[in-house]
Amino acid sequence: MSAPMGEDEVVKFLGNKTNIQIATVDEDGNPNIQPVWFYYEKSNEKLYISTQNRTKKVTNIHKKPDVYFSVDEDTFPYRCVKGRATVEICEDPVRNVPVVEKIATKYIGSLDDPFSKTLVDMAKNKTSVVLELSPKFFSTWDFSKI
Repeated sequence: MSAPMGEDEVVKFLGNKTNIQIATVDEDGNPNIQPVWFYYEKSNEKLYISTQNRTKKVTNIHKKPDVYFSVDEDTFPYRCVKGRATVEICEDPVRNVPVVEKIATKYIGSLDDPFSKTLVDMAKNKTSVVLELSPKFFSTWDFSKI
């Protein structure tokens, strides 16, 4: 009933302020799903997430670096990009700060905002990490095309 999105539509869609949901698997084999902010880098086709370094998702990813993800709208006409990715956890502030700045700018709009500054400081002092998602496959749909 819906049609897939084209490449340019995917890039534009991933640039909006919708959260990404990532699903990891815990030590008991149970799923853990978390909504988080993200940044999509078109040049290397990777998704980036900043999170505190001691979260359940980070613990799970250390043990099993595969996740499923979904970026979807909750109002009609629905659009979605979802798939599976392998994750690399980056703890290097030199690499992480520019990514966190892009995420903060995307969702908050300014690096001068106090919360943006907190996020950047967390990357600088290594209390946060960046998750680099390399999609293995993804699918899309767009109900506005029916």
